This record gives sequence, structure tokens and C-alpha cells, in this order.
Amino acid sequence: MFDAMENKDIRTLDDLTNYYYYSPQFSSLRHRTQKDYEYAINRVMATKVTAAKTFGDMKLHHVKTAHCKLAYQTWLNSGVRMANVMTMVTSLLFNLAEELELVSRNPMRGIKKMKEKPRKVMWTRQQVKLFLDTAYSEYKWRSVGLIVHMAYEFAQRIGDMRNLKWDNINFEERRLDLEQSKKRAEVHLPIEENLFKMLQQQHKDFSFQPYVAPHPIPRGNAYNVYSNTEISRQVNYVKNAANLPKELTAMDMRRTAITEMVEAGVDTTQIMSVSGHNSPNSMRPYIKHTYTSATNALTKRGESRKNEQG
Repeated sequence: MFDAMENKDIRTLDDLTNYYYYSPQFSSLRHRTQKDYEYAINRVMATKVTAAKTFGDMKLHHVKTAHCKLAYQTWLNSGVRMANVMTMVTSLLFNLAEELELVSRNPMRGIKKMKEKPRKVMWTRQQVKLFLDTAYSEYKWRSVGLIVHMAYEFAQRIGDMRNLKWDNINFEERRLDLEQSKKRAEVHLPIEENLFKMLQQQHKDFSFQPYVAPHPIPRGNAYNVYSNTEISRQVNYVKNAANLPKELTAMDMRRTAITEMVEAGVDTTQIMSVSGHNSPNSMRPYIKHTYTSATNALTKRGESRKNEQG
């Protein structure tokens, strides 16, 4: 289709999207990234920009920056992060339209994206335990529970945990070996006892396929990994069942784990060996002025004074 579809056949954003899906730019993306892009693009195409038309219905040369600004305000209803993702994929499509000489200018260039405020939400240990107990109590939630459990224990990103393969788990040495997808940092982490037991059970049930925590119900003949959207939805189901606060998300687990290490007084370089951060500066968002940190600092200073006087 990519070769067969000529420029003159591409009139609307829907047409352009179909062309993009068969392009080398799209086919070179990772499968999971393709799914995330498809989800965002589908939402973009369904956005109403006039009383009668969606973004997907509009002729390419009719789309103005004013339409894009209106769409961005609509997308913000789904949160700043989602709005910015939708802006990114829309801009990507119009860049392609420019390359194909279908438009003279990308109308998304006039959009000023809002900065996402850093999240400060963290899970308590009691909340983590309640979530895991609830998730592990139901077979349908076990893989989701395991993904969240690993993100917490290993202080890793949810994306890396949902894509984890059995090749990453060294059962003999009870160790995780991982190359992070975002920064390509390599981490080698010991596996905590309770988590190790869950991994052993999961291995008994799912070792016939490559992924550690796949969707428990096969689609066709394949056991697929969860998408970010599916993870969020399933985590919400578990939270509701456990009566946990709505503001907690799976994405908060890495921040929670790293902050726990900071507050426990773990050396920054040691934390970096777990989290995969490549410089102390990149750790700054996690070094917060919390009451626990302040208490630890003043306690250590007091102990130092006593030692000097003693």
C-alpha cells in the first residue's frame, strides 16, 4: 500500500495516517511504540475541530494553527502529558505532509505545549502491600501485580517491567539483568525473596512464552505484553478493589522506590547503580526536602556532636 498510494490520493488527515502506518518511519518503531502511537493518533483523529468535522475528516490544506490550538485545549482535558503526546504525533504527521509537499507549513508549529508539573505523589509501604495483596489474590491481575511489584522492588520504569523477558531473569543467581530502554543503562539487581517466589510461580505458568508478565488471556495464539494504557486501566481496577486513593499510579512506583532509598540514607552513587541514572544531577528530582530527610540529617548531626564531645 505504501508504494501504491500516491500523493494525490492523500487528501485528509485520515488518508495521511493510513499512509504513515505503511511508511518506513512507522515500521522501524518498536511494536509497543507503534501501539502507543496508534492509540494517540486515533484520539487525535476523533477530536472535533468544527461542529461537523473531526480532525481526521479535515482536508490537510484546510487545517490551520487555530484548529490545532483548539484541539490542544480539548486534549488538555486528558492531562498535560497526554495532550503533549497527541501534539507530538500530530506534528509528526504534518512533518510527513511537508516532506510529501502536501502542505506548505506544519500548522502544529504554532502550538505552545504546557510543561507538565513534576508529580509528587508517592505510595506508602502499607499502600504497596495492600495493592500487591489484592492483585495477587486474583489470577487475572497477577501479571499486573508482578509488573508493579518489580517496578517497586527494582526502582525501574513500568515500561521496562512490562516488556521484561525470561532471558532477563537469572534464576540460578537470583538476579535481574536489564538494559533500560530509555537510556540504555545496564543494571544487575538482586531479587528480593518475596518477589523471587512470585517469579518462580509465574515461570511455572508462563515459561512457554518469552515475557515475564504477559496478558493472562492469549490473543490469537500469542500472549501479548500490556500497553501503558492497559496497565493504567488494570491498576485502577486493583486500586478500586483495594479502596486505594485514585491519585496513585503505577508510574509513581519508581519515584517511590528511589525516594525510599534517599530517605534511608543510601549513598547517591549506590542509588544510581540501581536506578540507572548516569549522573548525580539527574537524581535531583528525587532528593526532596521531606520531613524524614530533615530528621535523618539532624539526627546524624546530633550523633556527630555527641561523638566529638564524648
